[in-house]
Amino acid sequence: MQEEVEQKTINLAVTTTKLSWRVIIGAVRAFINHKRRKQMMGPKRYRGKQTVKQLLSQDQGATSMVVGDEGIKDFERIAKRYGVDFAVTKDSAVDPPKYTVFFKAKDMDALEAVMDEFEKVKAFKKEHPSVLHQLGIYKEKAKEQIVKAKIRVKEMIR
Repeated sequence: MQEEVEQKTINLAVTTTKLSWRVIIGAVRAFINHKRRKQMMGPKRYRGKQTVKQLLSQDQGATSMVVGDEGIKDFERIAKRYGVDFAVTKDSAVDPPKYTVFFKAKDMDALEAVMDEFEKVKAFKKEHPSVLHQLGIYKEKAKEQIVKAKIRVKEMIR
């Protein structure tokens, strides 16, 4: 009996200048309305990036694929744009870590579009390296070419 009472205990916090029965009844009614709305909404649905546990709890089946370590952020950005629910796990046992991406089984059409665009982005990045990377290369070349010879001669002047 004591355990049942402990499980059904709730805490209500009310800010008021004068505590009366009307305030207590209003707080209890607000709590009951809140519980009813929460029951009507049902379980929380997750969208976009989520954990594997959240993805599998939606009972729609899941498929997985391995994505390389390069460009995982680009992949996430594209998948969010297409509204695909996915979960990313990292396998750090391998020297370059592998990322496995889990999808809902019903998102296969959107997944194909995501993979096509992801391949285009990867090909574009291979053809066009980043400007900052190129700038770093040119800085190194400039440092090798310029050798300043500083000769300091001290003369005594009277």
